[in-house]
Amino acid sequence: MSQTSLKQKKKNESGTKYSKDNLETERRRDSEKSGARLSTQMRRAVKPNHSLRCCAMRGHLSCRHCLSAAEGTVLLGPCRTIRIYIHMCLLWEQGRQITMIRLPNSSTTSRTSSTSLSQQELPQQLSAQPSPPTPPMSLDPSPPTPPETQPKNGSRRSSKMHENPEAWAHGIVRDVRDSRDTQQPREYQRTPPTEWKSYAQRRALYPTQEDRDCVIDMLRKREEEDDDEAYWSSVKMLYEKTPSCSRPRPPKPKHAITIAVSSRALFNMVDGRKIYEEEGLEKYMEYQLTNENVILTPGPAFRFVKALQHVNCRLRELYPDEQDLFDIVLMTNNHAQVGVRLINSVNHYGLLIDRFCLTGGKSPIGYLKAYLTNLYLSADSEKVQEAIQEGIASATMFDGAKDIAYCDTQLRVAFDGDAVLFSDESDHIAKEHGLDKFFQHEALFENKPLAQGPLKGFLEDLGRLQKKFYAKDERLLCPIRTYLVTARSAASSGARVLKTLRRWGLEIDEALFLAGAPKGPILVKIRPHIFFDDQMFHIQGAQKFGTVTAHVPYGISQKMNT
Repeated sequence: MSQTSLKQKKKNESGTKYSKDNLETERRRDSEKSGARLSTQMRRAVKPNHSLRCCAMRGHLSCRHCLSAAEGTVLLGPCRTIRIYIHMCLLWEQGRQITMIRLPNSSTTSRTSSTSLSQQELPQQLSAQPSPPTPPMSLDPSPPTPPETQPKNGSRRSSKMHENPEAWAHGIVRDVRDSRDTQQPREYQRTPPTEWKSYAQRRALYPTQEDRDCVIDMLRKREEEDDDEAYWSSVKMLYEKTPSCSRPRPPKPKHAITIAVSSRALFNMVDGRKIYEEEGLEKYMEYQLTNENVILTPGPAFRFVKALQHVNCRLRELYPDEQDLFDIVLMTNNHAQVGVRLINSVNHYGLLIDRFCLTGGKSPIGYLKAYLTNLYLSADSEKVQEAIQEGIASATMFDGAKDIAYCDTQLRVAFDGDAVLFSDESDHIAKEHGLDKFFQHEALFENKPLAQGPLKGFLEDLGRLQKKFYAKDERLLCPIRTYLVTARSAASSGARVLKTLRRWGLEIDEALFLAGAPKGPILVKIRPHIFFDDQMFHIQGAQKFGTVTAHVPYGISQKMNT
C-alpha cells in the first residue's frame, strides 16, 4: 500500500477532515520526494561514476566531469513533475566550456501536468523500460549561446515532453543551435572602475579625533610657512633695493702676508687699560660689557691697516684670483666678552678683519706661529720682546703726538737700517770701538753683504707685491712705497748698505742717509704710515712730529739700555 493511502486511512480513522487544498499539497510533496529518489537511482544506473550537480537557486544542471565532444546524456525519469537533464559538453579549440540549459521550473510543470501518470505507475514503467540511448552530438567550433527565453504557455511544452521526451530533447538542441547562429552575442555593460584614492583621502571621509588634531597641526604649519614665505619675500625685496656691497673673501693663510695686530695697537683703549690697572679684571670686564655698543677710537696701527686694505683692493683689480695679499688678524689677550665691542668697532670703520684671537688673559705669542704671522704689532713691549725671541718680526706701536694727514692711496713704510733691516754688527763696532773704527770696518767690507735683521722678511714681502704692479706697468702708480731712513753717512758707509740690498734682490724706493741728524723732520715730509727703528731716542724724536712709530727691540742697543 502506498504512503498516501496509509496516511489517508490514518486520517480517516482519527476522524480528521481534510480540505481539498490540503490533500493536493500533501500529494505534491509526496510526488516530489519520490521523484528525487527516482532521479538518484537513475543517475546511479545510467552513469554510476558521473556525478551531477544541481543549482537549486537558478534551476541549472551541470556535470562535474567532462564528457567527450560527441556525447551528451539525457536522463529521463517518470515522475509527477518530469525533469529532463540535458548535458552538453563541447570541446573548443581554445578550451572546454559547459553549456548549461535552464530547465522549466518544477512548480510550473507540476501545475500543468494534471493528466500525468500516478506515482504508483511511474516506478513500474521505469523498471520495465530501459533508458533511452544518448543521441550523438556534432561538434561546432563556434561558442554556444544562451538558450531562448521560455514561453509563457508552459502547458504545450509539458504535453510534448510527456508524449515524446527524446524528440523534445533533440528539438531543444536544434533550437539552441539555430538561435546561436541567428542571434548576436549579448554584450554586457561594464561598469567603469572606481577612481583610485589614497589612504589619506579615504580616511578623510571618516575622520577621527586624531585626524582632526592632525588637520589642525597641518593648518598651523601652513600658516607658519606662509608667514615665513612672506618674511623672506620682504627680506628679498629689501636686499634687492639696497646697493650691493660684496665683501671680498680673505686670502688663504698659506699664501697671505699675515699681519697680527693687538687691540690696543688698532684702537685707543687707554681708558679701559686704566680701569684694569686700578680696579682689576672684573671691573674692566664690566666696563667693556656696559660700553660694548660704544665705538672705539682709532689707535696707532689703524692707518697702517687701512693702507694695507687699499693695497689688497688694487691687487684684486689687476689680479682677481690673487692670493698673495695682506691678511689682518686681531691678536689680543682680552676676554671673549670684549670681542663684541671689538667686532662692532671693526665693522663700524669697514675694516676687513675676519680672524680674531682672544686669549682671555694669557699671552697670545704662542698663537703667532700657528697663524703663520709675518709681522706682529702690539702696544705691549714685553709681548713684542717675546715674539722677537721666537724669531717673529715684531714692533711696539707708538702713536704720534700730533695729527698729520696721511696718504690714502699709497702705503708708505719707512725702515731704519742697522738692527732693523740689517743685523747689529755695525752697532757693535761703533759702541765698542768708536766711529773711526766703524768707518774703517765698513770701507774694508764694502762688498760683503750685511747679515739680515728682524724686518728683512717684511721688506721682501713688500718688494714681491711691488713687482706685481710693475708687471702691469704700474710703477709710477704703485700703491706701495718703501723708504730707508738711516743715520749712516753715504760717503763712508752707504755703499755697503746699497750693495747688500742689491745682493738680496730688493729694491728700495728712497734711501735717506742723515749722517747722525734727527729723523723727525724728514719723516714729517715723508708722512709714512709706520716707521721702524731700534733706538728709542729716534722713536721719541719722530713721535714729537706726529709720526706713527714702531720700536723694534733688537740688537746691542737694547742690552745697553737695560
